[in-house]
Amino acid sequence: MNEVVVLTPERILEVTEDVLRRFGLAKATVVDVARALDVSHGSVYRHFPSKASLRQAVAKRWLDRVNAPLQKIAEGSGPAPARLERWLRTMIAIKHKKVADDPEMFATYLTLAQEACQVVKAHKDGLVDQIAGILCDGVKQGAFQVTDPKAAARALFDATSRFHHPAHAEEWSDPAVPARIDTVLGLLLRGLEAPRKR
Repeated sequence: MNEVVVLTPERILEVTEDVLRRFGLAKATVVDVARALDVSHGSVYRHFPSKASLRQAVAKRWLDRVNAPLQKIAEGSGPAPARLERWLRTMIAIKHKKVADDPEMFATYLTLAQEACQVVKAHKDGLVDQIAGILCDGVKQGAFQVTDPKAAARALFDATSRFHHPAHAEEWSDPAVPARIDTVLGLLLRGLEAPRKR
């Protein structure tokens, strides 16, 4: 007796990732996804009304996976300066690892992310909100002097973009990059410090 597998959006997205890995973004079709699931392409369209919506959902799923460990740090406790540095270093490390481990898939996701502009914007806004939350904690702790946490968070995100924006991925294998990251993070963290009370 054959076991019936329930077709869920999550299952479709898992299989879509496999199809993208096999065929590449240019050649992968909804029919390929349906064939891999052993269903009609109409069944896929019931969950995702167009190829574009399926691709957006794949991009969002990938970005959500990037986001999960960062969210954990942002929602944690402890001294804000250490948390902020850990958050920034983790974000950079996640992107570098994805490029090093699977450059072809990284390129695929980069294209998907560029197509799904609203998804990427929401992702970036969420990351900036996480940084802003850590900055607010730092102000409460007396560790940071920041008048506008949201603007400062956006500035931190922008100032480190060379080390996490996919457009710079080709530079990340340079052996000098870790030292540059240390220097930039050191300057940024010192710039946020509240003056010490005498």
